[in-house]
Amino acid sequence: MFRVLARPIRTVLRWQIIATAALSLVAGILWDQDGALSAALGGAVNIVAGSAYGWIAARSSKASAGDALRTMFRAEAVKVLLIIILLWLVFTNYSSIVHAAFLASFAITVAIFAAAIAVRDTDDNKGPRATGEQ
Repeated sequence: MFRVLARPIRTVLRWQIIATAALSLVAGILWDQDGALSAALGGAVNIVAGSAYGWIAARSSKASAGDALRTMFRAEAVKVLLIIILLWLVFTNYSSIVHAAFLASFAITVAIFAAAIAVRDTDDNKGPRATGEQ
C-alpha cells in the first residue's frame, strides 16, 4: 500500500522544503515572525499538495498507458483541490498574514514542482553508460 515515492518527486519535495526554509528566513528578517510564518505556510501548501500527488502516483499499477494517464489526472485533480482548500484555510484563519511573503513562497514552490520533469528517474550509476553497455 505504501510505496516509496519516485526519485523526481522526492527530489522536488526536498527542493521545496529547502526553498521554503530559506524564504522563511528571509521573510523573518524582513517582516518578523508573521513574515516567516507566512512564507512557511505558502511553501507548505505546495509541499502538502505535491506529497499527495506523489503518493497517488506511487500507488498506481501503471499496467498500461491509459492507467498511467488516469492516475496522473487523478493525482493532479487531488493536488489542485488540496491547494484550493489549503489556500482558503490559510487566508480565512490567519489574519496577520504577510501576503508578499506567502505569495512569493507559494509561487516559487509551484515553479519548483514544475521542475520535476527535469529530474532523472534513475541513478547515474545504474544506466547503460556506467556499465559500458550501449
